[in-house]
Amino acid sequence: MSIESRIILDSKQLNLSIERICYQLIENHNDFSDSVLVGLQPRGVFVAQRIHDRLLSLIGKDIQLGSLDITFNRDDHRRRDLPLIPSKTKMEFLVEGKKVIMIDDVLFTGRTIRAGMDALMAFGRPSVIELVVLVDRRFSRQLPIEPNYIGARIDTIVSERVEVALTEGGGNDTVKLYSPDAE
Repeated sequence: MSIESRIILDSKQLNLSIERICYQLIENHNDFSDSVLVGLQPRGVFVAQRIHDRLLSLIGKDIQLGSLDITFNRDDHRRRDLPLIPSKTKMEFLVEGKKVIMIDDVLFTGRTIRAGMDALMAFGRPSVIELVVLVDRRFSRQLPIEPNYIGARIDTIVSERVEVALTEGGGNDTVKLYSPDAE
């Protein structure tokens, strides 16, 4: 069985998606005085940094940005054969009473986002949590979690895989869908 791939978002489309998300965030958060950005490790941090940088250039005001490791908040972390290697959490602020904009690359089952919300509670009780994802793999959800801001929405099956490859992570700014070739 071979694996076929197709590009869902090329570099230009990916950047346009981030731009659109930024304008939607500005529309809903105004000056971001009560809002913070939190990227989920590992790849959500790259997306969050891009959104942060673009918002800074658009509104001219710095927005608090954090990165959150969810390794030990996942409900499957004890089911792995190999020991887990956590990423780094960098949250230099509390989220108590804030509007948290949680950012990840792909929303699939919803379990990563649930783990992110659990991990976030160690930093206070936010007034609101919103979700930004570059790719929403709808119809694959195992938990009732839906994004507020979406770069691209695609219909996939469980055997398919979505890969976000950003330059910050050694990629080339593309989003690809990998499908097993039925023979």
